[in-house]
Amino acid sequence: MKAIIPQEIIEKKIFMIHGQKVMIDKDLAYLYQVKPIALRQQVKRNKERFPDDFMFQLTKKEVEILVSQNVIPSRRSLGGYMPYAFTEQGVAMLSGVLHSKRAIQVNIAVMRAFVKLRQILSTHKKLAYKLNELEKKIQKHDIEIKSIFEAIRQLMAPPQKPKHKIGFRV
Repeated sequence: MKAIIPQEIIEKKIFMIHGQKVMIDKDLAYLYQVKPIALRQQVKRNKERFPDDFMFQLTKKEVEILVSQNVIPSRRSLGGYMPYAFTEQGVAMLSGVLHSKRAIQVNIAVMRAFVKLRQILSTHKKLAYKLNELEKKIQKHDIEIKSIFEAIRQLMAPPQKPKHKIGFRV
């Protein structure tokens, strides 16, 4: 079954804010093909479904960071309000308040994108750990190799003449 929205498009709309992977309400409205104000109204009508760990409103500073990273074209594009960020659980909850076939299909596609990102991040953590271990081994080998070269240099150096001859002086 072909996805309603290519996964690459969804993945580009997932950001890290507050240490969580989130999607901005404006992007979700675009994916659901509803106006952003309609999406926010549905969320406000069902506020009990969206606790703070499902959705939070961005601060001015966070919006400025998103604008500087070209995530949001400008503050004016927000329509005079601070956007909401939805976590994976918040996006899942949206399908319960937006009653359309498209909402269900978009949610499935978005959930798959979140799962794929989680798998990628997990792979990167494993890779970073392995790289760290390899780096430690290399450092240990470097120290051992340096000591071997130092021992070889000492063996290759011409023998030093003793200052005093051994024995009796006549």
